[in-house]
Amino acid sequence: MHGNWRSGVSAEPDGIEPPQPPPSPSGPRVRFSRRWQAGAAAVAVAAAVTATVLVAGSGGSSRHGAASAAGTPDDGLPHTAIEVSTGTCGRGWTKPRPGRQVFDLHNISATASEVYLDDPRTGKIYGEVDGLAPGTSRPLTVDLGSGSYAFKCLENDADAVTGPTVVVAGDVPQGPAAAPVNQHDLIPPTLAYQKWVGQRIGDLAAGTAKLKADIDHGDLAAARTDWLTAHLVYERMGAAYDTFGDADGAINGTAARTPGAVDDPGFTGFHRIEYGLWHGQSAAALRAPAAALDAAVRELQGGWSQQRMDPAAMGLRAHEIIENAEQFELTARTDYGSGTNLATASANIDGTRAILVQLRSLLVPRYPDVAALDAALDRAQADLAAQHHGAAWTPVDKLTQAQRERINADFGDLLERLAPVATIFEVRRTA
Repeated sequence: MHGNWRSGVSAEPDGIEPPQPPPSPSGPRVRFSRRWQAGAAAVAVAAAVTATVLVAGSGGSSRHGAASAAGTPDDGLPHTAIEVSTGTCGRGWTKPRPGRQVFDLHNISATASEVYLDDPRTGKIYGEVDGLAPGTSRPLTVDLGSGSYAFKCLENDADAVTGPTVVVAGDVPQGPAAAPVNQHDLIPPTLAYQKWVGQRIGDLAAGTAKLKADIDHGDLAAARTDWLTAHLVYERMGAAYDTFGDADGAINGTAARTPGAVDDPGFTGFHRIEYGLWHGQSAAALRAPAAALDAAVRELQGGWSQQRMDPAAMGLRAHEIIENAEQFELTARTDYGSGTNLATASANIDGTRAILVQLRSLLVPRYPDVAALDAALDRAQADLAAQHHGAAWTPVDKLTQAQRERINADFGDLLERLAPVATIFEVRRTA
């Protein structure tokens, strides 16, 4: 999808492969969650796009900045060869200079290593390469101003080693950098978010109870209205889906894309009820699915206080929610008849905002484009709201080409602006 600050997590270079999404069901048995199937791509995007925010860019391929046939770098930038090992970390940097430049990092040790270029006084990171294998080289492109810098080498199963401090003289403004976050930094916002989710699960339980009552009383018109209200509550809790575990499949699973899959007993939850409500099924046919949905939500509610969310995943989830909205909602892959994918996409934006609220105090000093991110969220949500007409939403397939292009562009922009958030909140070794 969308050099490269976290160059080591890119899918192609140095044989590093991202985790693969689970395979699609081969038959009509379904009951699986559609969430986080694009998570590996989110990591790669975060790696690539953060370059525009934190550093000028670092190459993720051995071809980046490679010598031309004449034996000189073909990128037009000055190159410096740097050794990476516990005994010689940072050796080779003897002529410091400001500006955009490339450090060709060569791991001479016997184990893989992470390498940071940071300010040894403040700990701010200007560039990073992950997973540098023994005997291999990789370029790190940075934009340096006047100040103090040092390479830090973090070999597997060994303490971090900081190389010699190098001073870039003059009065040149420093390039982009970010202070690393640790697990302890992320625990308070994660706990606050988990408490917020617990409150929303209470709202969800009230919504599914109302939906069940509508269907029990045969009022399908009310059920269609209350279905959307309850479903949007669930869709705003995006960062918690992984913690929900199997409950996510029971509550919001989708059917396999095969003939007859919507009739399989394993297809449950909101989308099963959506299919029935908008395909002429009777209240009698929907009572059991509505009761099962309500029971699954109440089981989730009862066990939520015992769950523990992963603090290290919070920044990545902010990006993944929007990525999933683009993949599933803007393509109408999850439309089972209601035509409300744009409402869901708007709720997903609410979900990303809920995470950013908790992370904001850590994000603002590390990400200079927070205001632009806020404006992009507002713009995307406003363009979605323009497709809300009274109680109805424009189905995705009824958008004009111009409307579709505008909304797709909004979400593409959001993905780029949220990718650095995922990278900023990746917990890094410091010792």
